[in-house]
Amino acid sequence: QVQLVESGGGLVQAGGSLRLSCAASGSIFSINAMGWYRQAPGKQRELVAAITSSGSTNYADSVKGRFTISRDNAKNTVYLQMNSLKPEDTAVYYCHADLRVAGNLRRADYWGQGTQVTVSS
Repeated sequence: QVQLVESGGGLVQAGGSLRLSCAASGSIFSINAMGWYRQAPGKQRELVAAITSSGSTNYADSVKGRFTISRDNAKNTVYLQMNSLKPEDTAVYYCHADLRVAGNLRRADYWGQGTQVTVSS
């Protein structure tokens, strides 16, 4: 079994900052990419940022220059530092991992349970 556990969401005023964390645990052989997605009410889930095992990053245009994704491979943990938050960043944020399961080395996608981020104007 593999679990992704997120933390760090909450309520913040516009212009403020939050840091999300996501730790992967369980029967993991290796993790390829990790990332953060978000889903606002009535909208589709969208990619916010992703990072590969080698450190290459990808960001949605709407968060470039404000959000920074980082990763601690030794701890199987990914972080999302969110600065200059805007009301339109309000959403449930989901952690994602593209990994290989220990034992059968099956490649699979796993998701966290989601953490609410609310930015007030």
